[in-house]
Amino acid sequence: MIRYSRVAGVAGVAAMLAACGGNRTETAAAKSEITVAAAANLVDVFGQIGTQFEAETGIHPIFSFASTAQLTQQIENSAPFDMFAAADSEHVAKLEREKLLVPGSRAVYALGVLAMWIPPGSEGQVGRLEELASPSVRVIAIANPQLAPYGRAALDLLKRQANWQQVKPKIVYAENISMAKQYGMSNNADVVFTAYSLVLHAGGKAIRVSSEGLQQELAVIAASQRRPEAQKFVDFLLHGKGREILSQFGYEHSQ
Repeated sequence: MIRYSRVAGVAGVAAMLAACGGNRTETAAAKSEITVAAAANLVDVFGQIGTQFEAETGIHPIFSFASTAQLTQQIENSAPFDMFAAADSEHVAKLEREKLLVPGSRAVYALGVLAMWIPPGSEGQVGRLEELASPSVRVIAIANPQLAPYGRAALDLLKRQANWQQVKPKIVYAENISMAKQYGMSNNADVVFTAYSLVLHAGGKAIRVSSEGLQQELAVIAASQRRPEAQKFVDFLLHGKGREILSQFGYEHSQ
């Protein structure tokens, strides 16, 4: 079983590792583990990828999901991660400049797709961005653009629309795109802008709205004590079964 955690800081990461793994030295003796800081858009796809990766390698992945900005800050504060899978390239580049990554380990593992999602049961009569001003659309949920690359992409897209001033009062901000999806699932939003991968199999209507994929990068953390194991996970995403699973969840690839 793959273990998950959403963490709020370094103390939370340490507590998560203690709760999930008990005595980490003893656990590692029985089964090799890696901890992966993963952007919130990867919640669904990494569930399948983690299971397949462990079956093939015997390495048990522990995922910690949060917004890319939050995870970046945690890494800067010495959170005990082995690998980082971000929702953009900017934050990974920042960590590289700070010499917190294994040199040469940066790589693009997917091109994320932004979607406009009308949840099951929504009364929003929307098929195009121009229809967001419709009275049937009361609340539009997006991720905090200061924390989440998908939220930033959604806000930039909406601001370019002619009806921005009509749409702006309807927007509510979630901490990350996974939580933005929950606004829709709980009927607290009529339309949600989130990762296509999170809503591809969620019912309702998912409309791809980005013309260019969000370049998502990964890297191995320099402080990791499990670099070889982390590199195996990287290879699994770039060249192994993980690449195929990413495609099944709507991600695209640059090559």
